[in-house]
Amino acid sequence: MKIDINCDMGESFGMYELGNDEEMMKYVSTINVACGYHAGDPLVMRRTVELAKQYNINVGAHPGFPDLMGFGRRRMTATAEEVENYILYQAGALQAFLHAYDMKLSHIKPHGAMYMMAMENDDLAQAVLNAVEKIDKHLPLFALNNSALARLGQEQGFTIVFEVYADREHDESGSIVMTRKGTDYTDLDERARRVVRMIKEGKVITYDGKDTSLKAETVCIHGDHPDAPRLAQAIITHLKDEGIEITSDFIVQQT
Repeated sequence: MKIDINCDMGESFGMYELGNDEEMMKYVSTINVACGYHAGDPLVMRRTVELAKQYNINVGAHPGFPDLMGFGRRRMTATAEEVENYILYQAGALQAFLHAYDMKLSHIKPHGAMYMMAMENDDLAQAVLNAVEKIDKHLPLFALNNSALARLGQEQGFTIVFEVYADREHDESGSIVMTRKGTDYTDLDERARRVVRMIKEGKVITYDGKDTSLKAETVCIHGDHPDAPRLAQAIITHLKDEGIEITSDFIVQQT
């Protein structure tokens, strides 16, 4: 069995430092880089790409709403055209930095509220797909289980990578429970066992105690939690014990 581990990174900007990017790169196979709208800035984007090249990690764009104050986790009233252009603008900026290091964009994963809204709304999901098609239709696109984005993407021939979360609660649909500040966790082994079950059995206990099915191809660990490196270590230990390979095979473009 195989799984990709991804992490949202490059979220520092200006004088503000967020996350533990270089430490997390030791444990993950794929990263999603903030592109300046919800977090990040040109200096941080370049430094993150440089580190990713050093650690030989896939780099995807993590475009969000233009909402630094709300860290992109506040829902915004945006048209489908605006969402499409937000993604094109941000992914294009990251592509320039990748080009400078002779690297290619590996995937797209919308951030925060934009991500959740595209999972729920066909028009916004289509806007995301339209943006990806204009960049490169072969680019893999991260999506939640049973979402509008996954459904429409598969119907239209896009490469959908099904994402689950190590540090967020899931609901009965296989989606996640979105919070402004994230989820506190203390039992790292319990979180790791939960990840193993999602991969091996395609099952997870929801936030309200139900057992639901989902598909896991990539597992997200948010890098801005203080215990993120320790959680990553616990997950890797449990994956190795279960004979599950950590690989970015799911993120390789289907050309």
